[in-house]
Amino acid sequence: MSSEATMLERCQSKCELCAADAPLTAYAVPPHSHVTVDYGIMVCDKCLAEIEEPKDINHWRCLNDSMWSQVPAVQVTAWRQLTRLNTESWAQDALDMMYMEEEQMNWAMTGMSADDKPFDCNGVELKKGDDVTVIKDLPVKGTNQVIKQGTVIRGISIGDDPKLVSGKANGGQSMYVIAEYCRKK
Repeated sequence: MSSEATMLERCQSKCELCAADAPLTAYAVPPHSHVTVDYGIMVCDKCLAEIEEPKDINHWRCLNDSMWSQVPAVQVTAWRQLTRLNTESWAQDALDMMYMEEEQMNWAMTGMSADDKPFDCNGVELKKGDDVTVIKDLPVKGTNQVIKQGTVIRGISIGDDPKLVSGKANGGQSMYVIAEYCRKK
């Protein structure tokens, strides 16, 4: 059975993003360029036309359902679309509820920003001076210390590496933290 046939069976011949019962096209979720069962999704023409630059914002409300898919490629695409639309309150609410494994989150964030801006765990852009909360216990490299989940880092700075933010936690020393392990307050 071909990849497309397997994917059509998986989605029951409906768009994996909006569930439209329309002609479907196989889409390789970047940075992958070849459609495979693991890295591809089946989408309708409307979704395909708007994946890179959403114009019909209300069309994407369908992501409230598809973001819960068990298919990693669908989760990644839903997260990217919700992130692109995060100025809409419904999209930000969906991002706040969405959970993805670390591997899928890394895939989703790959190539998200042409400007290489830091994003928190919900895809919200972080800026200098923002306050963030650490979302999981993080070991401090080179020590036996741990930054505990829930620690607030106030007034972050953005360095050359867009994946890192720096700031002081609990009035202590300045430290670098991976942006995706933070949530903007």
